Amino acid sequence: MAAQSVLIVEDEENLRVALQFNLEQEGYDVHSAPDGLTGLEIARREHPDLLILDVMLPGMNGYDICREIRKDSDVPILMLTAKSEEIDKVVGLELGADDYVTKPFSVRELIARVHALLRRRRGETQGTMIGEPLRAGDLSVDLAGHIVRKGGEIVELTPREFELLALLVANPGRAYSRGQILDAVWGPNHFGDERTVDVHVRWLRLKIEDEPSEPRRIVTVRGLGYRFEG
Repeated sequence: MAAQSVLIVEDEENLRVALQFNLEQEGYDVHSAPDGLTGLEIARREHPDLLILDVMLPGMNGYDICREIRKDSDVPILMLTAKSEEIDKVVGLELGADDYVTKPFSVRELIARVHALLRRRRGETQGTMIGEPLRAGDLSVDLAGHIVRKGGEIVELTPREFELLALLVANPGRAYSRGQILDAVWGPNHFGDERTVDVHVRWLRLKIEDEPSEPRRIVTVRGLGYRFEG
């Protein structure tokens, strides 16, 4: 099996070289770029399995690259940021990033996150049994085909959104805490905070609820998390 590929877009040379060396030691095929425009060009040409993207970059910042990548790709994106404010992390998630690491960080931590994201990409931690499509009213979740339909029309979801929806639809009426959802969908080695779940639930509601502002399917359980009402 060919090695999985990782693209690092980071303008700090010492960090970029260190990350590339350590990821290559882990068996990954690594590409790198020192600026945003070059990184976007390489991403479109090489189609890496995972993208490590710094937020502050010359030429084109990480948020803009993430936005461009998400127009036609669901490749896992791990963002690096020197900012610790919650709003900066949420912006990355809103634009479609899968995870983020705040500088300074240990290389070991970053590699663990890379492993976790790529495991999810390959579906190795998918715990839902694949069988007949799950149905709830006019909503259909085809686990085998990774297809969601609402009223017969296909709903475009990212892999993470699909796994989150599949978890909830497969267990209607069960209340899940945000921590339980993180473990089930992102994996036990995920290092992000629980706000990640809230962001993805909001995205799902926009796509599957008739009135996203008054959700009837993915219901908030105050003080705990969420449950699906069939």
